Amino acid sequence: MSAELELKYGCNPNQKPARIYVNKGSMPVEVLNGKPGYINFLDALNGWQLVKELREATGLPAAASFKHVSPAGAAVGEPLTEVQKQIFFAPSSDISPLACAYVRARGADRMSSFGDFISLSDRCDLDTAKIIAHEVSDGIIAPDYDADALEVLKKKRKGGYNIIKIDRDYIPELIETKQVFGINFEQGRNELKIDREMLSNIVTANKTLPDSAKRDLIISLITLKYTQSNSVCYSYNGQAIGIGAGQQSRVHCTRLAGGKADNFFLRQHPKVLSLPFLSDIPKPNRDNAIDVYISADYTDIIADGVWQNIFSIKPDELSAEEKKEYLSKIKGVSLGSDAFFPFSDNIVRASRSGVSYIAQPGGSIRDDEVIEACDKYNMVMAFTGARLFHH
Repeated sequence: MSAELELKYGCNPNQKPARIYVNKGSMPVEVLNGKPGYINFLDALNGWQLVKELREATGLPAAASFKHVSPAGAAVGEPLTEVQKQIFFAPSSDISPLACAYVRARGADRMSSFGDFISLSDRCDLDTAKIIAHEVSDGIIAPDYDADALEVLKKKRKGGYNIIKIDRDYIPELIETKQVFGINFEQGRNELKIDREMLSNIVTANKTLPDSAKRDLIISLITLKYTQSNSVCYSYNGQAIGIGAGQQSRVHCTRLAGGKADNFFLRQHPKVLSLPFLSDIPKPNRDNAIDVYISADYTDIIADGVWQNIFSIKPDELSAEEKKEYLSKIKGVSLGSDAFFPFSDNIVRASRSGVSYIAQPGGSIRDDEVIEACDKYNMVMAFTGARLFHH
């Protein structure tokens, strides 16, 4: 392999020339199909690091769905329930753990994952490739591919699907650099290991942290490590379900991620599961319709008569009261934050989305107020002592 790879252009078509390269040795990546671009490689390399760490921390196959250098979803290969198979548009038959991981990662926020770049921790198998074949996606990175899986993927996008193979044993240099406005930046790589020991400093009155919550908090924290800051991540049952990335205010992260987590659960509401879609409506259009149906905009859709292009009969509205009642029953959600909570308003908002477990660095002058708010809602909160900013 060579030490560099020429790219069509940079972030935008006017940014030429563009390339990726290494200073020593050969490139740890090989393009097996397509022509990945600048942003594709940013997504691929950030996503690979995320799933590699999830695999090491949990022992389970992992997948991530990346868009614009932040994950839209990340998950490990826990089995799918029948309801999850329905809301994620997954096969009704059993599929491999790696395929389950990708279905979950894609299903966290299907609208944001439209046109994603996929990262897999393990060798891509046929089950996973068949699922990817039916999703709108820009490309994939994995340590290897089964021959039949590669054959399926190479047919995507009229043969132009971006397929990258990465050396799973590649270890980058400990010092990383980048340039902004002609000025060089240099720092040590973030080699912080995220594991269960990081969750041992529980500062709330409630100190009962089950293994499932530890797994989900680790998923949140590793996801945050590769999400543009500020960021907050809600996770549940082995997957991220709401990621608030790149916000200047911590509470806006919490609100954004909380809204996505709410939508994740509302997609499982009986009224949503029974929506009478026309048989020829593609999956992306169904995702958009479900998002609108869940939102307050649904009354406008009904008034405009647009529903006739989507549904066979006009669905009953999912009222604000019904949504509030449904969400009030959700418990056991985990939440990670890449920096401390400066105010207790974050805890109040998190409580509305079923959060029971929190991991954050601590260190705010208002830590006592934040702990008091957690105690009010009987939450468990651990101070990790580690900030996870990523830029």
